[in-house]
Amino acid sequence: MAPASAVSMLLVAAEANRWQRLPCLLLPPRRWAWMQRTMKYATTTGRNITKVLIANRGEIACRVMRTAKKMGIQSVAVYSEADRHSMHVNMADEAYSIGPSPSQQSYLSMEKIIQVAKISAAQAIHPGYGFLSENMEFGELCKQEGIIFIGPPSSAIRDMGIKSTSKSIMAAAGVPIVEGYHGEDQSDECLKKQAGRIGYPVMIKAVRGGGGKGMRIVRSEKEFQEQLESARREAKKSFNDDAMLIEKFVETPRHVEVQVFGDHHGNAVYLFERDCSVQRRHQKIIEEAPAPGIKPEVRKKLGETAVRAAKAVNYVGAGTVEFIMDSKDNFYFMEMNTRLQVEHPVTEMITGTDLVEWQLRIAAGEKIPLSQEEITLQGHAFEARIYAEDPKNNFMPGAGPLLHLSTPRADHSTRIETGVRQGDEVSAYYDPMIAKLVVWAADRQMALTKLRYSLRQYNIVGLHTNIDFLLKLSGHPEFEAGNVHTNFIPQHHKDLLPNRKAAAKEVLCQAALGLILKEKGLTDAFRLQAQDQFSPFSSSSGRRLNSSYTRNMTLRDGKNSVAIAVTYNQHEYYSMQIEDKTFQVLGDLYSVGDCTYLKCSINGVASKTKLIILENTIYLFSMEGSVEIGIPVPKYLSSVSSEGTQGGTIAPMTGTIEKVFVKAGDKVKAGDSLMVMIAMKMEHTIKAPKDGTIKKVFYGEGSQANRHSPLVEFESEESDKRESE
Repeated sequence: MAPASAVSMLLVAAEANRWQRLPCLLLPPRRWAWMQRTMKYATTTGRNITKVLIANRGEIACRVMRTAKKMGIQSVAVYSEADRHSMHVNMADEAYSIGPSPSQQSYLSMEKIIQVAKISAAQAIHPGYGFLSENMEFGELCKQEGIIFIGPPSSAIRDMGIKSTSKSIMAAAGVPIVEGYHGEDQSDECLKKQAGRIGYPVMIKAVRGGGGKGMRIVRSEKEFQEQLESARREAKKSFNDDAMLIEKFVETPRHVEVQVFGDHHGNAVYLFERDCSVQRRHQKIIEEAPAPGIKPEVRKKLGETAVRAAKAVNYVGAGTVEFIMDSKDNFYFMEMNTRLQVEHPVTEMITGTDLVEWQLRIAAGEKIPLSQEEITLQGHAFEARIYAEDPKNNFMPGAGPLLHLSTPRADHSTRIETGVRQGDEVSAYYDPMIAKLVVWAADRQMALTKLRYSLRQYNIVGLHTNIDFLLKLSGHPEFEAGNVHTNFIPQHHKDLLPNRKAAAKEVLCQAALGLILKEKGLTDAFRLQAQDQFSPFSSSSGRRLNSSYTRNMTLRDGKNSVAIAVTYNQHEYYSMQIEDKTFQVLGDLYSVGDCTYLKCSINGVASKTKLIILENTIYLFSMEGSVEIGIPVPKYLSSVSSEGTQGGTIAPMTGTIEKVFVKAGDKVKAGDSLMVMIAMKMEHTIKAPKDGTIKKVFYGEGSQANRHSPLVEFESEESDKRESE
């Protein structure tokens, strides 16, 4: 018996052949066009995609599976040990283990993924983004094994993946490029000389780079060597290639990119542009489509230039042509990402398309579903990337459990693109993105209002996130005006990351009331469980026959302790005194699903706040943002040991020690580099916090260090003083 895929294609071909003998008007035009295309593909290839393997994890794996299920295509997941119980594994029709948690031993193992494709009988592999999505060798290996690679030809990956080659091709195709050095001489002396010729500031970029990896801005000759070495280490780790190019750095540019699509029949279209200017660590944090302030004639020129770039490399499938744009709307080719982009949902929202469906259909040999004239621009969309990171600590990525996770409701104008659920853990082995919040509205201002409203409903407990930062960013007057550029966050740093202010006294009252009502609820529940119908103490209203009861509470607002005198009055209301001010507080708790809300009135002003109390912390979520109020831990319960955290350095995150520059006995100055850590796709240099002598180095190169572990210990000040005497 023929395989199921072959049988289905024979049936399609037979059906199309039968309808060819009848007037084509008997079929709807789009159905007839699809039939003709499918019949042609069936007779030329004899294959169809009925099962696809997603060679990725997390959010993008779930995204591809949703479209596959909609199309009736079976999905196959692969997973590492860290992802054994993950969301994408549960969503898939089949799932296969491919090894240990480090991506080099699992998601980057081409041989393991090809083996799973064979075992599962998947006809195609969708690489998602990251990992193997822009790996030319993987594309070639799929071709050799007779597996459809859902992406462009390996030649296009090669030409666009090597930045020096891509610049030459684009220049020949008439696409404007930025001045730079893309030569083969990779000696330090040559690269430094070229940087001086181009003129500082310059951008050092990994030739095979992407996602901000292996990229450094150098503003003077003095810092060139250190930044070059850092970029090379990161590029080697990310792409196994440390070749670099040097380009002129355009001050305060915009990052504007165009979504393009090509097919096997020589057709190519653009689906308008996205603005991805607002970034940190050279990585996007918020994207929108279309780009604000772009004139129709510039939009058309951008799209046509992007299509010309795609055709120059015979591009097939989804791709993104990225441009740097100056203040006068001049734009220059930066790079082409030969894959589906993280921010593709905003393009889908403004064009009413499913780009993953387009990928699958084009990979199966069909033509692009719409002509350029049929692709229309509708409304405005934003995407905010929600990360496990601490914006107040230089956006340091983090890992840990999602103890509480609640999101806004998804509908036709709001999408939650995620690969995690409440109770899951953000792993230190992979990118720290938790989700993408995507919203659409008829115009930019309405979409921005919807974005901020939705961000306030995205509540997470268990680790640091950038949600409050995104709220400040999206509400900044310059962002509202569309005055965005790649230096936006550094330029408005004080506004976006202000020094922490003391919590309002009303917020402290909310926290105290929430704690009291939670305690009361627990007490009532315990009393009911232990109730004895013959006991005179089995029921009590808590009514006092004498004077009101006053309780002294202490809460922590940041590092400060706050004393609150709470008087329990009749009729279930409380008087709370903080310093010299007294508040009349009344309220109650109620539940919606698994969420608890605090409804209260403070001096007659009503409010509603989500309340979560976990691990000695009270979390309050409202339309104003989130607040954390601590519950002091008694001294006898708190840890008295701080060994290793004083007089030295500690690990800011869980990661691998990539490089160690010092040893015991070395003398260092404040700011000297001690070691380099790699974690969550980021290189972090650990620097000396003060002048001193190294007493002990706790980790060697290649070892794993947990967050807050001591890395380096300094000699005590007394020892240093005795030595100097």
